[in-house]
Amino acid sequence: MIEKKTISFIMNPISGTVKKSGIPALIEDTLDKSLFNHTVIETQYAGHAEMLAKQEMEKGTDIVVAVGGDGTVNEVARSLVHSQTALGIIPCGSGNGLARHLMLPMDLRKSIEILNRCVIHDLDYGIINDKPFFCTCGMGFDAFISMKFAEAGKRGPVTYIENVLKEGLTYQPETYKIEDGNGTIIQKAFLISCANASQYGNNAYIAPQASMSDGLLDVIIMEPFDVIEAPQVAIEMMNKTLDKNQKIKTFRTKHIHIHREKEGYIHYDGDPIMTQADVDIRLVDKGIKVVVNAEADKSKRQPNMVQTAFSEFFNDLNIVREDLTKLSRNTQALNKKIRRKLNNL
Repeated sequence: MIEKKTISFIMNPISGTVKKSGIPALIEDTLDKSLFNHTVIETQYAGHAEMLAKQEMEKGTDIVVAVGGDGTVNEVARSLVHSQTALGIIPCGSGNGLARHLMLPMDLRKSIEILNRCVIHDLDYGIINDKPFFCTCGMGFDAFISMKFAEAGKRGPVTYIENVLKEGLTYQPETYKIEDGNGTIIQKAFLISCANASQYGNNAYIAPQASMSDGLLDVIIMEPFDVIEAPQVAIEMMNKTLDKNQKIKTFRTKHIHIHREKEGYIHYDGDPIMTQADVDIRLVDKGIKVVVNAEADKSKRQPNMVQTAFSEFFNDLNIVREDLTKLSRNTQALNKKIRRKLNNL
């Protein structure tokens, strides 16, 4: 007789945009009882998931499942690093960046079926100023927007896009001193992101080539750009081609140290925090066990309806941008003709 594994579901009842009231019954109905003994525990306050996950790890629970968004996933995951307890995810957040990178189904029943298969891999994670992250971390505009998003009170891609469009017009890029094993550069940047996984969430790919099993961070430095270039940047994030943009510098490293001119916000997995001017980021090889989707095939992945809609929207904006550029050139040419005629009078 096969010995059953123990699995605990830590559920944040208020994260993201998905109602959680029916999830315990869905788990009861879908989880393979011949393989697992399970419990469902609700969090009561911010930070509670971390404490609950640590308790489960210390009890020797085989799998602890974060039922929530990237914040809940981060809380649970950071309690499980360097242990024999694996992280599972039922994605219920507004972005679900790590779950999407791992190609986990957004359908809750299907995500539980992934747990039934119980395929576990040892994956990398990162640390920024002693804060573990599993998807992305960074500073500059994306940390600033994470702070605004946290203050907004409501979640979802619409709120995120609203903040990006509103704040992006006035955000002032900073100058950074960036050091890694290959040397030092000084760079003015709109943002610097370090990616263990490929995306922020909602299929917005900041580091399309990032892997959680290569032992390296993908560092993305986005140079300042004009407002008129923003639609193209957005398209490239959704189409996984941002690394081809001329305003983007990318490299891979295991450890990076960044000095800013002053203290400011950073984010880890979208959670903003104020920190000192110096920021230290490093990658930890194979530091966490994760239940993965063994059938995921990134090469065959089709864009979802939300991704397609955003791409079409930003393509329309790009057409407008091109029209404005042509109009600007024509206006400049006309002004030159007028000045020449006036000079000949």
